[in-house]
Amino acid sequence: MAENFTEKTAEELLAEEVQNDFLRRQEERRAIERGWQLNMNFLCGNQYCDINSSGEIFEEDKQYFWQTRRVFNHIAPTVDIRCSKLGRIRPSLTVRAASEEESDIHSASLASAILAAVCEDADLDGIISDATVWSETCGTAFYKVMWDGFAGKAVGESGDGKKLRQGDVKIAAVSPFEIYPYSLSEEKLDAQPAIIHAKAMPVQDIYAAYGVQLAGRDINEFSLAPYSAACHSKRGTPELKAVRHGYELVIERYEKPTEDRPDGRLTVVAGGKLLYDGALPYINGENGERVYPFIKQTSIQLAGSFFGASVIDRMIPLQRAYNAVKNRKHEFLNRISMGTVAVEDGSVDVDELCEDGLTPGKIIVYRQGGKPPEMLTLGTLPQGFAEEEQNLLDEFAKISGTGDLTQNADSFAGVTSATGLQLIIEQDEEKLENSYQQIKRAVKNIGKHILRLYRQFASDVRLLKFAGENNVLNLYYFKGSDISSDDVVLEADSEANLTPAQRRNVIYEMLDRGLFADENGKLTSGAKNKILELLGYKGLAGERDLSALNRARAGEENLKLKSGNAEVKDYDDHTVHITEHTAFLLTENLSAETEKRICAHIDMHRRKLEEEEKNETDRT
Repeated sequence: MAENFTEKTAEELLAEEVQNDFLRRQEERRAIERGWQLNMNFLCGNQYCDINSSGEIFEEDKQYFWQTRRVFNHIAPTVDIRCSKLGRIRPSLTVRAASEEESDIHSASLASAILAAVCEDADLDGIISDATVWSETCGTAFYKVMWDGFAGKAVGESGDGKKLRQGDVKIAAVSPFEIYPYSLSEEKLDAQPAIIHAKAMPVQDIYAAYGVQLAGRDINEFSLAPYSAACHSKRGTPELKAVRHGYELVIERYEKPTEDRPDGRLTVVAGGKLLYDGALPYINGENGERVYPFIKQTSIQLAGSFFGASVIDRMIPLQRAYNAVKNRKHEFLNRISMGTVAVEDGSVDVDELCEDGLTPGKIIVYRQGGKPPEMLTLGTLPQGFAEEEQNLLDEFAKISGTGDLTQNADSFAGVTSATGLQLIIEQDEEKLENSYQQIKRAVKNIGKHILRLYRQFASDVRLLKFAGENNVLNLYYFKGSDISSDDVVLEADSEANLTPAQRRNVIYEMLDRGLFADENGKLTSGAKNKILELLGYKGLAGERDLSALNRARAGEENLKLKSGNAEVKDYDDHTVHITEHTAFLLTENLSAETEKRICAHIDMHRRKLEEEEKNETDRT
């Protein structure tokens, strides 16, 4: 009894310590969270709020009851434009071979195919779009790359009738509201001693994952605090609310590996109960180390800050000023159009005049001997309103990096050459370069995590189907141990931030300069198909590339020749086969017997080639 009591107390103490650690970090980050909530309010159009001295969001009151407080939202379209421009970057991942050996090249090709399949199945493009919206709104977003044992193809059934599956990689976009670092001043995620991921989960999902039944409660998904209607019924606190019913707060604390704990530590707590305590689950770091399953993406990096900044932070003062200018302008126009009436005290019925105004045809009765009402002359709209409005619009474009030539044509009236306009466009795009690089860096890290998780968990033989060159269906049977390289790089054509029109112009220039031609100056079938695919006409790319097919067949023969013989066919392109077999000899470390067998195979191709040349000579 005493031992059980001690063990239970130790679990309770650990759960309490994790909860207290979470509350401490939550309090330290409260001011940053309020900034994010303010950004989200301005983005959705609630732009008459601010943060008070106690750090809470409050709604600003009118100075006068008659003041106009309309919203002229320029933040939302600006964020839309930035997300649209950043959406052009959807990097295609490939894996660089560890060496020139055929086995490493084959392994790199397999890893590239795995990345393509996982990114397609997980809808990585959509996940990047979701994360980009978070990073553009709050300044920071995160990706969580996990292994889901309940995903993948079914391989059997358990005793209770449930399907057993292979498992597969799961990628999720995580909002910054859920991530709590150990230090707010440490910029790099991997350098943090510990990271907390706190999220609201349905109690059913908690029971399915950990086998612990919890009561559940109402939780505000943004503040991750218990929700009470009474707390949010007060006027003047427009805090964002996303209430979840029957949920519980799950706190996952990831601790970096240390000398005492070389595999790190993961502790999971929910509802005051310890759900899990053990090593970090994934071998997803360099050299087989266990690291955090998170990848950070920022919009604007800040020195000495874990969380980045958002362009909305910079636009809020402009938006306040723009709303004020537009509203005062409309108030002035209303005064001019509706008029301001001056009356002598006691000369007219002021209540009637206030109610009806000076309607056309109205008969005004005023006291005999008194002064009749008169309209005050307010003049015309001051030019300063229009100038200030235009200045603010120009500042919006400069700060956000979303300048538009069609909207700012006057600024470029003196530029007449196409080269000059192109330089202006490139300079405008450079304002988004840091955000582009953040997305590319995050996607590369996602690719590395994917391959390392497959290497760790894909222990059984799997079948991978993918379309290779000329849309030929390739089948790979592989295990995680077959992935020898995780050196993920971005394909060159996916790194360039080009519009579709610019991409087509680049292709046409390369075509004109003969960069797609072979040694005879002709355009091969494979090059034609690739050009059509890049131009967006993949459906027209139907011609088969015989050279590519022969190279693929020669590669299969190389693998066969390691352990036996391979037959030389009359329909082989012997020149291509000789080149591929010779390259195999030069790059692979082969035994003397295998080398002799391959040399004999090359001699057979040479004899076949000599016979073809002789027959061709005889015919001519």
